[in-house]
Formats: sequence, structure tokens, C-alpha cells
Amino acid sequence: MGPLPRFIRAPSSLLHHLVYHRVMDVDQTLAKLNVVQKIQLLAGSGAWHTHAIKDGAVDLPPLRMSDGPNGVRGQRFFNGTPASCFPASTGLGSSFDVELAKKIGEALADEARVKGCHTLLAPTVNTQRSPLGGRGFESFSEDPVVNGTIAAAYINGLQSKGVSATIKHFVANDQEFERFSMSSEVSERALREIYLKPFQIAIRDANPWALMTAYNRVNGLHASENKRLLEDILRKEWGYEGTVMSDWAGVYSTSESIKAGVDIEMPGPTVMRGKAVERALMGGKLLPSDIDARVRKVLQLVKRAQESGIPFNAEEKSIDTPELRQLLRTAAADSIVLLKNDKNILPLSDQLKKIAVIGPNAKVAQTSGGGSARLLSTYTVSPLEGITAAAKEIGAEVKYAVGVASHKFLPELDAYIQQKSGEGAGAVLESWNQKPSENFLQTTVDLDQKLSPCDWSTPTLGSRCFLLDGVDETKVNYECFQRYTTSFVPDEDGDWEISVHFTGRGNLFFDKKLVVDLSTNPEYGEEFFGFATIDKRATLKGLKAGQSYDLELRVSNHEFASRSPLPCWGGLRIGGICQFDGEQAIKDAVALAKDSDVAILVVGLNHEWESEGLDRPDLDLPPLTNPLVSAVLNANPNTVVVNQTGTPVAMPWIDEAPAILQAFYGGNELGNGIADVLWGKVNPSAKISLTFPKRLEDNPSFGSFGRGQEHGKVLYNEGIFVGYRGYDLRSIQPLFPFGFGLSYSTFEYSDLQTSSVSKKGEFSVTFKIKNTSKISGREVAQIYISDPEASLPRPVKELKGFVKVALEGGETKTVKVDLNREALGFYDDRQMCWVAEKGAFKVLVAASAEDIRLEAETELAATLTWKGL
Repeated sequence: MGPLPRFIRAPSSLLHHLVYHRVMDVDQTLAKLNVVQKIQLLAGSGAWHTHAIKDGAVDLPPLRMSDGPNGVRGQRFFNGTPASCFPASTGLGSSFDVELAKKIGEALADEARVKGCHTLLAPTVNTQRSPLGGRGFESFSEDPVVNGTIAAAYINGLQSKGVSATIKHFVANDQEFERFSMSSEVSERALREIYLKPFQIAIRDANPWALMTAYNRVNGLHASENKRLLEDILRKEWGYEGTVMSDWAGVYSTSESIKAGVDIEMPGPTVMRGKAVERALMGGKLLPSDIDARVRKVLQLVKRAQESGIPFNAEEKSIDTPELRQLLRTAAADSIVLLKNDKNILPLSDQLKKIAVIGPNAKVAQTSGGGSARLLSTYTVSPLEGITAAAKEIGAEVKYAVGVASHKFLPELDAYIQQKSGEGAGAVLESWNQKPSENFLQTTVDLDQKLSPCDWSTPTLGSRCFLLDGVDETKVNYECFQRYTTSFVPDEDGDWEISVHFTGRGNLFFDKKLVVDLSTNPEYGEEFFGFATIDKRATLKGLKAGQSYDLELRVSNHEFASRSPLPCWGGLRIGGICQFDGEQAIKDAVALAKDSDVAILVVGLNHEWESEGLDRPDLDLPPLTNPLVSAVLNANPNTVVVNQTGTPVAMPWIDEAPAILQAFYGGNELGNGIADVLWGKVNPSAKISLTFPKRLEDNPSFGSFGRGQEHGKVLYNEGIFVGYRGYDLRSIQPLFPFGFGLSYSTFEYSDLQTSSVSKKGEFSVTFKIKNTSKISGREVAQIYISDPEASLPRPVKELKGFVKVALEGGETKTVKVDLNREALGFYDDRQMCWVAEKGAFKVLVAASAEDIRLEAETELAATLTWKGL
């Protein structure tokens, strides 16, 4: 069996696992498999596993996968096992901290191991060409070097403990509108320099063991059947030897996807493979060698899982240790960017006595964006909780006002529901394979009718149930009827608004009276990946705090099951809020701000505004948020605005705000992370990895995003001029430039020197950084290269390296950054290769894309050309 990997601390149960699941020989196993078994391995088994094969000759265990990128959710959306939630990728990218990314990867590996997960479906390195992209928060940066470099560190941390990374989504998967069919029409040069580049960097520096193809088409051909991308570039040119899987329901062909190089169709049961592969073999459209090539890659990934020592079919568990909590807190604080501090309000004084915390994002912890990145956190610390705990240390009083409601849908009712049986929080979900009675959904139904015993039931703590998994598939068909019952206990007297949406058709009953009818030809909206009904509301008059009211939702999933691209038992969501006067709420917030020494205003978006499955329509914060911000700023000049979004938003109040923090989605410890930065326990050191525009029209992709200019096509008209490259090209001043971020320290750059460029294109950049303050801090120095005499148009400058330097007050350090031909080259689509042209290049050392501190030149004596990594 050989020695165990050094990272394993093997308990006796793990040794037992290794003895009885010996690491396979791939060639021998492949030779023992029959054709039917091989075909079985070309698709998943259920939502999160590969197929197990066990006969006299082969004992192949099922490899388990889990969604990322900011946590390890495990194998259940519904009733999932709690997990640690780390900051969203835009926050981690903004830290510019390679070591932090590696530590997070290691922590995610620890969590994956206790969840029996062999393959994490992360990281995401798609490029944020528009701030409106629904999944923009999942990727690290608009710049390919930052994107690829942080991803590589994350992957190295993850795979150092035996858990496979799955870099995704390959490639040009940059919007959610028509994401299954839209063709990203992108030039070869832009494809290479912007969109493929982060994958190329991560594969070169970290070798992710798996890769996921994108949903979309690239220049007319789906990525999952694009042989040029998967075979010619990925495997042949780059030498990639890992396993390629599809995104979930992202395979649209049989022979084409296999010949192109997609090893595994996910999820199972198969739609495009299975019997269809047998038919293709019969017809000669596929050869046995085509099947063997794909199966070999699947076996290689399973072998890695065996070598990891992670048990197969293990029970999922959670991790919660003091060390992990500290890492989560460090990550949250180090992802926060100080955008403005004009009056040196920050760090906050320990002499404060009265603190106002205001805003819709303060009381509820917005840990992550929505969609497959979302998970059930092991615990959360809201901004209000973090600030209150910090204020207690200095004896300050904290008072809270919501100011405005910023929800897209009414807030979920999780905190207000109890099982009717009295057995604890939550609700009970019951499922029937057959309709219990003819009038189950009718609006006149007697809710006291006796129903036949259900086929399956389960308690749940959630008021949002996405039944992609977590259901006993041996008992429940996809075409099922369901009843969700709970007791609703409001915490405020008054009129409550309640809302519901779900897949299929259904009705909501309150105290046995119909209040929401969506049972007859309901309109459909955008939730549950576009398969839910519209969100419909009702008003419940005169509710009393602490009193229990019956809630019952009855829903049929027959229609949904026939439309869903994924095996799924449906989804439902119930929300509610006590009605309040919006104008009065702002007045209350203003009064509180006036009566306080400092106001901390926490605003932003949440997982319903930024989510997989939908793009944002504009840069605006939710309705009434901007009026609230302006009113509070006017009421108290000592106001700190904390903006919590995954991607840029407009800030029309920017000139009035003396202090602004960009907090992104900070994971479990976001509240403590914010408090640590506010009081200076952590000196902010992050710099935004995305350009914040003043107007949407300023973004380089404006006019060529979303619906695009042609049916089924979005034209990448900006070419290589994505993000800061486009702002430089058009001399447009953004709201905040790429790479910008302040500190409580100040830094001075000096003594830039560049070495001569070797024949292979290698050179170094050396300079000094001094902390000119008395406060220890960290500075992110950025190295840009400019090619003023290129044969093709090139960006004004391009980031080619960065370094994060820790300095005590008054300390000076010499920094050296090694660069190579990649820093000088561009892609020549005439020669189909990379070219670094001889001549002089400018080397720019900067504190941001707009703050160039030092400039020098270096020269390449002879033109270089190359392909591959």
C-alpha cells in the first residue's frame, strides 16, 4: 500500500478504510471494466457522486463532490450540514494576500474531509467584464493575473490536504442571462489574454485535479463540446492532465461532448449518455478508444480520492474550532477595503459613548451571494453583533434602527417558525407520490380533512427549501405533492406582509384561510434558477407578538418536474415582515444618528440581488437605501458607511460620506471583521480587485452585456480592454480605480531598479517601501508593464505582478518581484502564439491603477514567441 501521505493524521477508522479500499491501478482497472461499466462512469450517480462499481473483478467506490467556492456545503441544498462560510471571492481577491488564500484552501480541505468530500467544485475564475454579472462575487478579480494567482494559492492549499479542486467555468461564462444557450462572441486575442489567462496561470502554478466546463457557447459552439478549447488548448497546448466534468446539466450532446473531452456528465442520472453512448458505439459515431480516454480520467480522479484517505460514503460532519474561528475572522477583516477616510474618523475612538448602528444589512448577517455558493453557516456574527461586542469593551451604548428595508423578497421566516408538534424550531415537510385527494389544492379545501399517510416527511429549520437533494429518493418521486406546515410566531404587534413562491402550483393558508393563490396558471419569475412562480404577497392584519398562527403551504410539483433540467423535487420559499412606514423609519434613523457620537450605516445587497441564475439590472442599491444614506450623512457628520456588496454599486452620496468601508460578503465572522477594522484592531490592507465605475455607461462592456446585440449572441466588443484597461483606454475617471485601498498607515515608495531582460525574457523589479507612519500596516504594491511601441494596440498598462508587504511603523523594506516573458507578451492571432516584441518597456510600480509611484524602463533585445504554459 505504501506510506500514508504526510498530511494524514490517521485514526484507526481511517486505516481500516485504507485497508479495505486499496488504491487502484488505473490501467488494470480500466482493463477489467466491461463496456456497460465504462459507460456508467461517464456520468454522475445522483447530484454529487460518481458511480460505484462492485463486482468480482472491480471494487470502485463513489467519489463525492460538493459546491464551493466560499465553503463546503456538502451534498445537500435542503437540510444541509452546517459549514464554515469564508468571504466571497471578490473579498478574498481584494486582500491580494496569497498566503491567506492558501490558508483558506487548507481550511476548506479540512472541512471537505469531515464531510467525506473528495472534490470541491471551486474556485471560480470567470472574468467580471460587467459589474452586473449575477455570479461576479464568485470570482476573484477583473484582472487575469490577480484572478489566476489567488486561485492558484487557493488550489495549492486545498490539494495539499488531498482534496481535489475543480477550477471553473471553462470559459467565458460571464453572465447569467440565457446562460445555457448564449454564445460569448469573443476574439481570439481577448479569449487568450483575458478569459483563458486565469485558467492558464492556475494550471501552471497549481495543477487543479479537475476542471468544469461552462454552460454557454463560445463563438457558436457549446463549451462542453468544444474540442478546440478542451483538447487543442487545454490538454495539448497546456498539457493539462486532470479530469474534465460538465457543469450541472451542462452537457447537450453525446458523441460531440465525449470526443471534445468531457469526462463526466453531471449530475446523474444521465440525460445525454448512458444508452445514447451505446447507440453511438453501435453506429460508429464513437469508438471504444473514445470511451477509454474519458474513463481513464475518471479513474485517475477516483484514485486521487483513494490516496487522500478521505472515507467514501462517509457521514457529513461540521468543524468549529477556536483556530478556525480566528481564521474566519482574519479573512473577514483582511477582505475589507477602506475606500474613504477624509476626516480620519477611523479608527473609531475608545472615548465614544453613544453609537448608532443603522441599516438593513446590520442586523442580519449577509454571509455570501446566492445560488450554488450559498450554504448553511455553522454560526454567524452580524455587523450589529460585532459592533455591539466591540462597543461593550469600551463601555459605549449601541442603539439600532433599520432605516429602510432592502430585501428583494420578504425576509425568510426562519426565526419565527415552530413545528406544530411542539418539537422545536422549524417546520415539517410532507410528500406524497400520489395526490392525497382531488381537492388538495382547491381554494375551498377543508384543511381539517383527513389526508392519507404521506410517503415521506422530514422536519426542516428553513423557510426556503430547495429540494435538489436531501430527499429520500427511494420513497419520493420527482412528480410529487407536498405540504409544508408550521406555526408562525411574530415578534412584533401589527400588520404583517407575507409572501410565497415555489416551483409548480400551490396555495398558502393562514389559520386555515387561503391568503395566497398560485394554483391556476401562475406566472413565473426568476427564483430557483428561473423555475419558480412569481413572488406573491398578502397582508395579515392585527397580528400579536408571541401568539402562534398556523401556516400551511400546499404545492404540486408535477408541472415543474417535466420542465426542470435537473433531477429535483421542487422548491418553496415563505417570507414575511411587519409592515412599517418607510418615511417614518428614515426619520427614526435620522433622530438616532443625531443623538449619537458616531453613526455606523450598514447598507448593501444580499444573496437575492446577487445570485447565480440572474444578473442585476443596474448599479443601484435597493430602493430607498440612497435616501437613507444621504439623510443620515446630513444628520451626523461622523458617519461611517459600510457597503456590503459582492460587486460594484453606484454611490451618489460619495462626496458627503467622510468614511466608507467596502465589506463585500464576509462569511461567518463578517460582523467581528467589520468591528476589528472600525476600531483599528486590524489595520485595513485590502485593495479593490474590481474597478468601481461612476456610471454603468462607463463600464467597457456597456451595450454588449446581457441580451447582447444579436439573438443568442453577446458580442465582447471591448476586446482586451476589460476593467481598468478600458478606463485607461478612454481616459474615464472611475469612482474608485482598480487596486485602490487606504490604510491607517501611510507608505512611501523609492529606489526602483530593473534588471536586464534575459534571452528567455526573465527580469526582476526591485524597489523600497517605507511605512511613514507610527502604525504597523501592510501595503499591496502593484507592478504594471507598458509597451509603448507594440505592433498591435495594447492597454496603456497591464498588471503583471503584485506583492503584499508588512511593515512596522517607520520600517523600510526592499521588495523584489521576479517577472518573465509573460509580463512582456501579447497574443498574436495571426501567428497563433504569444509574442514579446523587442524594444523598451515601461515598468510602473503603483499603489493603485491610478496611483503610479515609480517608473523605469527595461529592454528586450530580441523578439520572443512561444505557445503553451
